[in-house]
Amino acid sequence: MPEKSAAYTHDTYYLETADQLATLDIDAHTFAHRHGLLFLKPDAIAARAVEPTVEWLQANSFRIVSARKVVADRHLVRALWYFQWNIASPERRRLAELLVDISSALLLVVTDTADEVPTSVRLTDRKGPTAPSKRRPGELRHLLGGSSYLLNMVHTADEPADVLRELGVYLTESDRAAVIAESVRGADRSGDARHLGSEIYTDCPSRSFDRAHAEAVLREQLRDANLPAAVRDSADGVQVATTSDAGWAAVILACWQHGVRLDPWATLVVGSAVLPMRTPTGTQTLGPVGPAQWHTNRYGGTT
Repeated sequence: MPEKSAAYTHDTYYLETADQLATLDIDAHTFAHRHGLLFLKPDAIAARAVEPTVEWLQANSFRIVSARKVVADRHLVRALWYFQWNIASPERRRLAELLVDISSALLLVVTDTADEVPTSVRLTDRKGPTAPSKRRPGELRHLLGGSSYLLNMVHTADEPADVLRELGVYLTESDRAAVIAESVRGADRSGDARHLGSEIYTDCPSRSFDRAHAEAVLREQLRDANLPAAVRDSADGVQVATTSDAGWAAVILACWQHGVRLDPWATLVVGSAVLPMRTPTGTQTLGPVGPAQWHTNRYGGTT
């Protein structure tokens, strides 16, 4: 993708990792081709998805060669998806900020022995799509569940260039050096992943993804007689047993506008189902690259 090459040539995060690999006398192309990144987001932690993910990776011939706890914030989220979030709705950005406050996350570096496409491209393909309706049995996101675009459990670096850029986003220079060293050694560190997952679990309770349960939690909060009048007007419509998506969207937006703090997890579950996830028009600054496109562009001479 010429436009991606042009953008990454001047991208700080990409350059930091590429320069560090050069300093360590490690070929950046080889490293990026042979490794992939799997980021278990806070919703995956809440879903207790670490062990199923480790088992899925092993069953799909991926080997975990490094694992690190990552404390995400609003800046990491925006850096990670900088070239895609130009079409994210304001509501999605707000929900994403709630999500990163739920828990720390877990970053896994993996490798495999397949040579047809890079590790990152195969991993992204096997992970499955964002849209729940498009996921298929055997894909990681199908296995882990998740009922919305936002609560999709995991993120992967799409292709080799993204492996380098995202290592620059996730890790400091010293942490990155340690991860690179572990990755080059290539030893199986699935035990590290399980151990870190258990540690992160201690600070994050298991959560229900059931929308009906989340709605009940919000209804209980909305019975507060001290709600601002504008919020009360919207809340009156969601006290019945069944409420439209539009009704819930109006309540959440009214609460945000008037500074009413709702239960963060319940807001995430309901909000990710009823609020818009992208802008009505526009395209991503840089689109995704699937295995077929990567293979054609790399070997077919189209770029």
